[in-house]
Amino acid sequence: MRSLFLGVICFFYLASSAIAQISDDVVRIGVINDQSGQFAYGTGQASVLAAKMAVDDFGGLVLGKPIEVLSADHQHKPDIGSSIARRWADTEKVDAFADGASSSVALAVQQVAREKNKTFLIASAATSELTGKSCNETSTQWTYDTYALSNVLARAIVRGGGKEWFFVTADFAFGHAMQRDATKFITDAGGTVLGSVKTPLNSPDFSSFLLQAAAKPFTVLALATAGGDTINLIKQVKEFRILKPGQSLASMLFYINDIDSLGLDVAQGLRLATSFYWDLNDETRAWTKRYMAYSGGKLPNMMQAGLYTAVTHYLKAIQAAGTDEAKAVARKMREMRVNDFYNKNVEIRADGSVLHKMLLMQVKAPSESKYPNDFYKLIGELPGSEAYRAMSDGGCALVNQGAK
Repeated sequence: MRSLFLGVICFFYLASSAIAQISDDVVRIGVINDQSGQFAYGTGQASVLAAKMAVDDFGGLVLGKPIEVLSADHQHKPDIGSSIARRWADTEKVDAFADGASSSVALAVQQVAREKNKTFLIASAATSELTGKSCNETSTQWTYDTYALSNVLARAIVRGGGKEWFFVTADFAFGHAMQRDATKFITDAGGTVLGSVKTPLNSPDFSSFLLQAAAKPFTVLALATAGGDTINLIKQVKEFRILKPGQSLASMLFYINDIDSLGLDVAQGLRLATSFYWDLNDETRAWTKRYMAYSGGKLPNMMQAGLYTAVTHYLKAIQAAGTDEAKAVARKMREMRVNDFYNKNVEIRADGSVLHKMLLMQVKAPSESKYPNDFYKLIGELPGSEAYRAMSDGGCALVNQGAK
């Protein structure tokens, strides 16, 4: 009888201790992204809403404690991003940073996460360095990275006959990583890179760069750019009639929301890679319908889907770990497979890569689009085990320490 009594006391002690391990009695998630610049339309408040929707769907509580979502605009500046992250960690007791929306800012925020032992849920920053040399045991990279995007896109296009490439590349961390990663796949598949031009961020006029590209005998003009720059480049490719017969256009990072600015008549034929498309199956359509109701009609892109599932998996891991301590949660996140409306039994590796499949899409012609937002046709896919870089090749110190 006494042993039973002690067992009951022990059970309730352990249960209450687990609940008590929620720091400050609140789980705070800080969504940091571009809310006023050229990436705001693709991430910004739409991604903040995705995080809030995930919290609401979880019930607003974890281990009996409330969940709060904060947000801030990093203005695409690493110093501002790291300053916000430090303030959140030191004075506002934020437990997890989320989103990113710029490779250079995400690298800076990841350093703060490492120093302050905070979780970092990366949904919209692309550089593969985040799971490579700059990897961090409390960070996970959802949605995509430059390696996976360029892998599925470059290999398929080269095998289809697009062997001579020329790059228009954004002159910052994302663009450099994207061109570097894509070049590997192009050359491995038997293609060649004829050259590249580096473009400044947020330029309204790319005519001089495109005229340099037009002088090259490429079969594929690749845009290693993002956001408003990609939109302007595609418009100007069409306006200046850069493409000749036998030449095609590929975007290394394209948001479905870009079509709102371009129209199918301008974007048609563009090839791109993504990890999520709203019209892929019944589950993606059902989630998209709920998100659009939540967001006032905004169509979600892969970054909103990625952030939603990242926040959800993080909260599940807190629940399972019995604490919001970052390293304990990180271990539990990697132990648990990701299962949701577009991840099926997906592994999170020690380096932080979330190994979902990657999809190769082509933008439909206006005559092919049969209903609202019917923009893409699926032309190929790669499982995560093939799409993402081998962990041993990334230079992540967690691998060198014996992580599997």
